[in-house]
Amino acid sequence: MAKLQSGNGVQWKDSRSQRGTVESLAEHESSSLGSDSELNGFANAEIQTDKYGFIGGAQQSAGEIDNIPPDVLRQREAKWLDMLNSWDKWMAKKHKKVKVRCQKGIPPSLRGRAWLYLSGGKVKKEQNQGKFQELDSQPGDPKWLDVIERDLHRQFPFHEMFVARGGHGQQDLFRVLKAYTLHRPEEGYCQAQAPIAAVLLMHMPAEDAFWGLVQICEKYLPGYYSAGLEAIQLDGEILFALLKRVSPVAHRHLKKYKIDPILYMTEWFMCAFSRTLPWASVLRMWDMFFCEGVKIIFRVGLVLLKCMLGSQEKLKVCQGQYETMELLRSIEPRYIQEAFLVQEVMELAVSERDIEKEHLSQLRRWKETHGELHSKSPPRMHGAKAIMAAEPPGRQDLKQNPTIIVEAPRTAESKQEKGKKAKSKIEKKTDKKNTLPPLNPYPLPSNPALASSTLSPSESQHLQEDTPLQGSNQSLSSTEHDTYL
Repeated sequence: MAKLQSGNGVQWKDSRSQRGTVESLAEHESSSLGSDSELNGFANAEIQTDKYGFIGGAQQSAGEIDNIPPDVLRQREAKWLDMLNSWDKWMAKKHKKVKVRCQKGIPPSLRGRAWLYLSGGKVKKEQNQGKFQELDSQPGDPKWLDVIERDLHRQFPFHEMFVARGGHGQQDLFRVLKAYTLHRPEEGYCQAQAPIAAVLLMHMPAEDAFWGLVQICEKYLPGYYSAGLEAIQLDGEILFALLKRVSPVAHRHLKKYKIDPILYMTEWFMCAFSRTLPWASVLRMWDMFFCEGVKIIFRVGLVLLKCMLGSQEKLKVCQGQYETMELLRSIEPRYIQEAFLVQEVMELAVSERDIEKEHLSQLRRWKETHGELHSKSPPRMHGAKAIMAAEPPGRQDLKQNPTIIVEAPRTAESKQEKGKKAKSKIEKKTDKKNTLPPLNPYPLPSNPALASSTLSPSESQHLQEDTPLQGSNQSLSSTEHDTYL
């Protein structure tokens, strides 16, 4: 994989993911696969979609059986729903419990909603109602639009959401990335933002994914996607310094062959390992990353370096820069398997304090060798608790909107109309005292829905609750979508 410097970010040229030619988004496909099945090599093969939506490629799961019993998963879902309903209290008083539950893995049905709450994206969305729609309606800067459109088909081309040119997944990805360039015109677009936004879109609607991307770019990884890539270079030096403590053997080897951190960790960090790990491991890492912050990214990088280069026995096969880089590009599957990696990451003793201490040290060295940083990034927030403490939300900002709203028939009447009806009822009662009611020549309707108008208000309400939706008087509308709920 070659690394190309272009514009304000790193571009990766991967022959495995660049398939076909650039096509306009206006050319929509008629189905979710269509001719793109041929583009991606599935024309003459039976397509097998795994539980994550992958129809091929290195990140497709091999049909492994879930190791979480269904009853345990249901219990975890109930616990997460309870947490989301009282999010501010849980974060203030039981944050350690939230952290443990993130480490165990967020239930798939609630992962998108949980990520939005953990990142602070939910609060941002509520405090900026209509902002995404406003950005989405604007044309955008042509210089960014062209680059974004060229990158769309390179993002997870083996995932069912993104396999079709002009399909709904690519359209939403285009919308989210374009909106960000309008939200932060001084920063623009960086190619590494595309896989981040794509992962978010696999779990939430476009508006939510936009605010999730904003939080990652501004709170979790500030400066990563700015011109010059100074923040990622600085974090590379921090990673290398921490490696000396975690694995002196690996540190000496990389130093001996003058392998700069930016050569192997750029894609790891900027894409939050979404292009590196098996998908089950990606999701577990992101669960912890949203809760605990960038230290999870550092820990994953340190674990991989330690496992691949941490002993003299392993170093016998990579006596040179080229051999070492090839080894780091093809990490042994056992080291990135979900259970092993999660356990190693949890046990590695690297805290946010360690990272910040090393950050200050590397910042002093940077100023001595490079001068002042050209890009002033906002302070990095180490996880969900720090983000919430920095910008305390209101109760309304954390309120869960129902996934489906059933709208009852409109019965609102003006005061004038109500007054006329009340007067009419009084006149009818007066007339009834003086005259006998006429015989009704027609029987009562057999349809309970039609007869409801003759029932008392309480009876009518009871009937509406027990009968299905009638005609077009009631409708379903979705205000907050989830991937699975």
